[in-house]
Amino acid sequence: MAVIDLILLLAVFALPGFHSAMVHAREMVLREELFAMRCQIDRFTQDYERGPASLEESVEKEYLGALPVDPLTGSNATWQVDTETATVSLDPSAPAGIADVHSGSSDTALDGTAYSTW
Repeated sequence: MAVIDLILLLAVFALPGFHSAMVHAREMVLREELFAMRCQIDRFTQDYERGPASLEESVEKEYLGALPVDPLTGSNATWQVDTETATVSLDPSAPAGIADVHSGSSDTALDGTAYSTW
């Protein structure tokens, strides 16, 4: 009985550390995914002189191999995009495209910032 009590006591102290390690790992994956998508959006913008109309267009034109899954929401359909305020094209009739991408999660990070602002 004492051994079981000792194991339960150790588990109680280990669980909060395990949880924060899992959240930290998801945050690192999110940072990497955002960095990669932003680099490809920038490459697309330089090549076509406009931002992609959608994230799917970046996949179709093979700038992204596939639309990554948001590690916080578990879906690749929840990404939030910011559109350009001014087009980078010399053609004023060119449509405004994606300028930035953010997580669709409404949660708060370990550092207190909202994931949607990253």
